[in-house]
Amino acid sequence: MEGHRMKQASMKSALAALLLGIGLAGGLALPAAAQSSVRVGGPVDQAVDRDAPPVPTEILGQSRADSWHGIRLGEQGTVSIPNKQAGVLIQSEGEAWRAVRNGPLSQYGSWVLGGILALLALFFLVRGRIRIDGPKTGRTIQRFNAFERGVHWMTAGSFVVLAFSGLNLLYGRHTLLPLIGPEPFAALSHYGKLAHNFLGFAFILGVVLIFVMWVGHNIPSRHDLTWFLKAGGLFSKGVHPPAHKFNGGQKVIFWSTVAGGAALGFTGVQLIFPFSFATLEELQLFQLAHAAIAVVMIAIILAHIYIGSIGMEGAFDAMGDGQVELQWAREHHSLWVEEVTGEKIHHGHHGTPAE
Repeated sequence: MEGHRMKQASMKSALAALLLGIGLAGGLALPAAAQSSVRVGGPVDQAVDRDAPPVPTEILGQSRADSWHGIRLGEQGTVSIPNKQAGVLIQSEGEAWRAVRNGPLSQYGSWVLGGILALLALFFLVRGRIRIDGPKTGRTIQRFNAFERGVHWMTAGSFVVLAFSGLNLLYGRHTLLPLIGPEPFAALSHYGKLAHNFLGFAFILGVVLIFVMWVGHNIPSRHDLTWFLKAGGLFSKGVHPPAHKFNGGQKVIFWSTVAGGAALGFTGVQLIFPFSFATLEELQLFQLAHAAIAVVMIAIILAHIYIGSIGMEGAFDAMGDGQVELQWAREHHSLWVEEVTGEKIHHGHHGTPAE
């Protein structure tokens, strides 16, 4: 019995000695392991291998200040990966782009959009809805056929989606994000970007078709000068200067849409396919131009929407079912009515036919 107890004691002593030896060996190995590994968040001088050769921080024959000056100006180095543009560490033009986009572009753009909305509201309060002055005939005349109306609404519908999704990219972070929260805003921006990219081609097609359909009716004429001198009769009740199918104001809308749409289409394609046709610096300029032209276009189209809806009685019918009240046509497009119907009209006031 006594021998059995002595044997157990000796086994416990041996096990304790073994555990103690393992602990001492581990404690001696920890400092060496710490020096040869990277510590996350630790001091830089303890995170590198002290036995490794020093890494050069200067280019031979060039001071550190000169090296960083070149990098700051966009000097490109050599890289082994396929994307050679990764050799540019700092693209300083990006800072200028950001400053313009978040500064003057956003600020002046908000002034333009806010200003046109304020002017339209003021005009409506002062002038009210422009009514048909003469007695209505109960007869209609076709102003636009189904194909023309379809092209118009395709272009208009795509432009509305493009306008809202584009304004969200420019102003949404400071307006919508605080209101709806990050997750809904992220989803809205994501799907808005997809809609913007794809519907942009529908808008381009619409602008091309609009140009082909109506360019012959939008050549400037001497009657446009009279229309502008009388402000189209917009500010004077009973004043209706003569006009063909499109008056002077509508011709401004037409050429603004064609020129602005062409510019938006060109710059938009560059941005949808980056680096396919332009460099990074050119893409930054295209993005600024795209946004600035879009803001101006939105302001112009807002005025067009106002006149074509609540601003003028009978105007929406032209793009609704294509039929307009004959008296409306006499007052606003008397020369066109003469061309279509052959009747002679007294130009300038109520647009009544000559006896």
